Amino acid sequence: MKDYKTTSADSAFEPPSAQDNEDRQLALEYLAEAWNAAEDDAVPSLALAHASLFAALAALVERHGEIAIADLIATLPDRIRCGEYSVTRNLQ
Repeated sequence: MKDYKTTSADSAFEPPSAQDNEDRQLALEYLAEAWNAAEDDAVPSLALAHASLFAALAALVERHGEIAIADLIATLPDRIRCGEYSVTRNLQ
């Protein structure tokens, strides 16, 4: 088995290719279906969000290592404040 872990966020996260974007869109569609099914079964949205974050971070740490993911996570506050993760954005 290959060791895919990297030691810096820069080398671990290059701009996505067109295929990466297609794969991510398909994955998002699957996640949306699973999310909706869980909500239909009365799983609270906040519980789904926490479980999703845990699963995503665990997968990323396994793939890229703790240091690279810690570096990535350190960039999130500014990105969140800039609206990168807002579903509805106010464009100025």
